Amino acid sequence: MSRIKKVYLDESEMPTQWYNMAPDLPTPMLPPLGPDGKPVTPEMLAPVFPMNLIEQEMSTQRWIDIPEEILEMLSIWRPTPLVRAYGLEAALNTPARIYYKNESVSPAGSHKPNTAVAQAWYNKQFGIKKISTETGAGQWGTALAFACALLKLECKVFMVRISFDQKPFRKLLMHTYGANCIASPSTKTQAGRDILAKFPDTPGSLGIAISEAIEAAVTDPTGETRYSLGSVLNHVLLHQTIIGLEAKKQLLKFGEKKPDIVIGCAGGGSNFGGIAFPFVYDKIHGADIEIIPVEPSSCPTLTRGPFLYDHGDTAKMTPLLPMYTLGHSFIPQPIHAGGLRYHGMAPLVSAVVRDKLATPVAIDQIECYEAGMLFNNTEGILPAPETTHAIAATIREAHKAREEGKEKVILFNFTGHGLLDLNGYEKYITGKLVKHEMDDEELFKNLKELENYPKPV
Repeated sequence: MSRIKKVYLDESEMPTQWYNMAPDLPTPMLPPLGPDGKPVTPEMLAPVFPMNLIEQEMSTQRWIDIPEEILEMLSIWRPTPLVRAYGLEAALNTPARIYYKNESVSPAGSHKPNTAVAQAWYNKQFGIKKISTETGAGQWGTALAFACALLKLECKVFMVRISFDQKPFRKLLMHTYGANCIASPSTKTQAGRDILAKFPDTPGSLGIAISEAIEAAVTDPTGETRYSLGSVLNHVLLHQTIIGLEAKKQLLKFGEKKPDIVIGCAGGGSNFGGIAFPFVYDKIHGADIEIIPVEPSSCPTLTRGPFLYDHGDTAKMTPLLPMYTLGHSFIPQPIHAGGLRYHGMAPLVSAVVRDKLATPVAIDQIECYEAGMLFNNTEGILPAPETTHAIAATIREAHKAREEGKEKVILFNFTGHGLLDLNGYEKYITGKLVKHEMDDEELFKNLKELENYPKPV
């Protein structure tokens, strides 16, 4: 066979350090703020996270060693393959060479276990016995349930109600790992009860689920519970950089010196940061690389939200984070890409966009499902609804390369498979999906709440 379809790394070639981008940003990171408007201290975060993860969250080290025990767990599925999308290229008649990092090969079917096993391990090292969390589409909840099963920790997952209803098998998969999955908002927490009293028919949101999961952790009278987040925070994105670090080595084995374009879908920022940050480092140091985070047009945080201080959750239990936001009260439309239905964006990703190191785009779910179907029929893998956003942007860039007559190298992160998301595909095939665009009135209403919040400078 004359052509190479996919490149694997040997386990001995797996990265042994995570990359922390914070020290390399052209503009220094702004700190999270407490209720008094002053920077948050490690002690203030201690009821929510174990101190070893708080240290990573606030670290200014460029490289952080991956403990041997975590590498052993990662090796269950890592390194993941880098795949040349020959079939997609042919269908698009493009001169572009398209590569995708296939993160769907993990036990949970997505990139999420990269940080789940790390966070579970650090919690166990700190003496924690129970972890509470939120999940949108269910990929993060599944990943953390898997990690907790490996490390014999209890796991409670608050799943956004619309996804809880749309994706029953995600809930079942979490149960097979021994986790307790609860539809959010729920009657189990004060935050959930307050939301249900105001909006009894709400589809829920990641912001609400985060509030419930944090409350469950900080109100545990035994002190044995901590909260774990699947995106947004610095240490989460840190753990995901193993994706891009592997991809760099694999591109070289394909004979590619660098990508021209790097693409990832963007909800809270973890998978985008994972694939993109090692290449953002190259761009900061002079490489000519276009970096594109892709979000839903119904939840256009980066493309239409302002850069402000805002809470990461609806009940305002988190510190104020410097990020692009649609307002913490924003309830997204019930699109099927549940993992992208978040009002804010990771401060690190926000900083990258603010410094013009990445150019975000927003795409409607109809175009995304069309892209997912094409990928399924040319590459043989059904992508998760979130992943289709990256594929749709890749197709746009491949068309552009054809129009320009340029042999561009495009790399995107294939974040997860869609085998548990067939309800969404059924609605697309039967013509029941509709376009969703966020209207200006809703955005203005949500942001009005933030008028008296501290402003980033």
